[in-house]
Amino acid sequence: MPDDDKSPQRAIQSVEVGSRLLLALADAAAPLALKDLAARAGLSASRAHPYLVSFARVGLVEQEGGSGRYALGPAALHIGLACLQQLDPLRAAEPVIQELAAHTGHAVALAVWGNFGPTVVRLIEARQPLHVALRAGSVMSVFETATGKAFAAALPRERLVDAVAAPLGGLAPKRSAAQRDADLARIVDEVRQHGVSRAAGHPIPGVNAFSAAAFDHEGHAALVVTLLDHQERLDAAWDSPSAQAVRDAAARITRRLGGRAPAQRVSQPLARTVSAA
Repeated sequence: MPDDDKSPQRAIQSVEVGSRLLLALADAAAPLALKDLAARAGLSASRAHPYLVSFARVGLVEQEGGSGRYALGPAALHIGLACLQQLDPLRAAEPVIQELAAHTGHAVALAVWGNFGPTVVRLIEARQPLHVALRAGSVMSVFETATGKAFAAALPRERLVDAVAAPLGGLAPKRSAAQRDADLARIVDEVRQHGVSRAAGHPIPGVNAFSAAAFDHEGHAALVVTLLDHQERLDAAWDSPSAQAVRDAAARITRRLGGRAPAQRVSQPLARTVSAA
């Protein structure tokens, strides 16, 4: 009798079991002995070995001649590189932000670092009306918006030079070099402490927002996800459910991009670089 659309999809359990070995190798910092690899995958050595033999035949795994330890093989590298080449950060983020918007009811924006700074490329409207002049193509202030702050805390200093020298989005007042450095240090410290950046009633009166960066496989900030809504509907507390939802969403997107957040950045003065630009 044919399966209907509501029936569970059939799966091959042995593929799922064997994949645990490949994932264990991917997480390992160095080649592993059979016993250690099997333990990490939750298998006995006798059960893991036939999988490794098959994986070695197709190049997914290779065994060191001297030590007999196992590592990922050239076919695994080929698959990984192909995946990276095909990976679209916005497409990877889409199901995560859809779920975030549906779960919270707040507006969700995705931004990338464009030619003029933080640029919104995707916006999901809030469940209840939120009247803000924000749309795809909007360029955000680096120091005044939660989106801009998330980028400021995540990007290398040299990429901030032009944006800091001429604040973007028409939202930021002019600053001295010393004030810019002080503001950047504060932003970096906040993001390091809380895992998100925040805008509470400013620069858009009555609107709160949280933002966090998602990172690619090289540790670069690929995009920033922002949750925003009227201040009566979105709690601006650092430990609020909204802040945690943004942290979780950024972490999920990072995992979907095969990335890891880089080591916590220490802010450095921008004045010398800006003055030389």
